[in-house]
Amino acid sequence: MTGRDAAAAANARSRRSLLPALGALSAFGPLSMDLYIPALPQLGHDLATTDALAQVTMSACLIGLALGQLLWGPISDRYGRRRPMLWAVAGFAIASLACAFAPTVGILIAIRLVQGLCGAAGMAIARAVVHDVFEGAEATAGFATLTAISGAAPVLAPLLGGLLLSFTNWHGLFVALAIIGAALLVVAVLFVPETLHAAERTTGGLGNDLRGIGAALANGPFMVFAITLGLATAGFFTYLQMSSFVLQNEYGVTAQGFALIFAVNSVGIVLGARLSRRLARSAGGRRIVLWSLSLGTAAAAAVLLSALLGSALPWLLAPLFLLVALHGVNNPTLTALALGRIRRGAGSASAVLGTLAALLGALVPPLLSRAGVSATLMGWTMLAAFACALLVLAVAGRGGRSTDRP
Repeated sequence: MTGRDAAAAANARSRRSLLPALGALSAFGPLSMDLYIPALPQLGHDLATTDALAQVTMSACLIGLALGQLLWGPISDRYGRRRPMLWAVAGFAIASLACAFAPTVGILIAIRLVQGLCGAAGMAIARAVVHDVFEGAEATAGFATLTAISGAAPVLAPLLGGLLLSFTNWHGLFVALAIIGAALLVVAVLFVPETLHAAERTTGGLGNDLRGIGAALANGPFMVFAITLGLATAGFFTYLQMSSFVLQNEYGVTAQGFALIFAVNSVGIVLGARLSRRLARSAGGRRIVLWSLSLGTAAAAAVLLSALLGSALPWLLAPLFLLVALHGVNNPTLTALALGRIRRGAGSASAVLGTLAALLGALVPPLLSRAGVSATLMGWTMLAAFACALLVLAVAGRGGRSTDRP
């Protein structure tokens, strides 16, 4: 083997180890929420608060995950990908431990916001690293790999949360999150190299950072896919935030039973991501998403119909599984389509993409839940989100097919 062949083999091994590491680091969102979703009713009872405020502890983290991406994305464009990632992962572990000792729901909400701000780096920077290293169909396959790996978090986290709840309480779940954060810091140190060369980094101060975000916002094709992803994600987060109350309060499912249902549903994310990876090399990305959103709209309508008719639990669970699986298709494909329109400032563009999706997911469900959570409300919200996402993509793409592939 020549020196060039050895270098190529080493580079291939590095790329193979990079994606699993990035997948784990992009799992901050599901880890921050799914581990303690089974404990939301218990948390609300212990802190003497309402179901709506218990949901806000999740929404605060989501808002942090959203706004934090606007912070870390431009920072990674200026200082590189690796150092900001390490700083933020360490902060996530510390904030998670602080959540375990929060005495009131107000303090917990504030710390959850900080936890989300730190966790946002893993999500924004992981996407930017994939953009740095891969192109075209390889980028779609790379994002699908991230989604599949991070999709394992919703499978494992609620099962672990339900198991932990059998001998601890919600405080112990946040201690577990702190331990997971420390482990992810080790993963980042060992497996995530610097992928943004010094010559490609941005310079200047806050004004230049804002220009990078503004350039992404002014990029029409990018924004079409970003808005579509945001609306579809709002439908998915409606499931995340409302399903524990619906299944436990309306259908009498136990915390451990909900964790099992949630884990089974989350297998769909992994399956959807694998399907997205397979289709990336043979079908247009826009066509894949139009098909996926059409199925999602039909599945959301089935959830709503099941709720209105008061059907048995299996009639609700079947379309919910399909909705979660379709998130595994939509997320990587729309991410690749959006970032494929960006040539410079991928960190800022990744931040805009993630922020829009996370904000819609964080704000829409709790705002609609103020009058109380129900299966009917969950169905209506998911139906509206998927139908609007389908409408945006169909109407915006009517003028041509230049946005069909990443």
